[in-house]
Amino acid sequence: MANELPSILVTGSTRGIGAAIVEALSGRANVVGHGRSDGPATIGADLSDPAAADRLWDAALERLGGRIDVLINNAGVFEPVAVDAPLDDWQAGWGRTMQINLQASADLCRRAILHWRERGTGGRIVNIASRAAYRGDSPAHWHYAASKAGMVGMTKSIARGFAAEGILAFAVCPGFTMTGMAEDYLASRGGDKLLADIPLGRVAMPEEVASAAAYLALEAPPSMTGAVIDINGASFVR
Repeated sequence: MANELPSILVTGSTRGIGAAIVEALSGRANVVGHGRSDGPATIGADLSDPAAADRLWDAALERLGGRIDVLINNAGVFEPVAVDAPLDDWQAGWGRTMQINLQASADLCRRAILHWRERGTGGRIVNIASRAAYRGDSPAHWHYAASKAGMVGMTKSIARGFAAEGILAFAVCPGFTMTGMAEDYLASRGGDKLLADIPLGRVAMPEEVASAAAYLALEAPPSMTGAVIDINGASFVR
């Protein structure tokens, strides 16, 4: 790895934070992305399918010549479900969000750890979580907050459990970020009021989150394993 570019799988890479991460890694890594459909540098996979993450890993491994050095879990959904929704809708909303945001990420982390153990090498995991993991979210987004809190807990568990094998794990917790998803949410909730809750006075840009993710993927010292980086304009300070 010292004499060649690292190989990296980035999920949810076709827009927003994921696309910015791919751009931040350009020229510094061999990157395979993930989206809804196949492309020259993208593998299509619907992560709501419980078997999709495993297939995605296998396809990425093939494209990257049998070696993945870094996994960046960025794919996620932010879909509301009301507390007074019918039970079937409520459970379907929770199930879909947990599957895509947490279970698929966990399945990919598992494959990454097994891959690095088999190769006898270390590796890095960067999980893109959310400020909601600590602060919570709206009454219609319990499931989103819970999925991101689970991602942070998973990251810390991996860091503690596998550091001795050279396997490092980090998380990034953005607040509102100017992606299409955030723009829609800001508009629906009253943008000025939400911005007033951010001391910086603006939401984060995807490039800011990507800069942190690229640093963790390529440069962060091993002693940082288990770290969670907040990028929220001081709207929530731990």
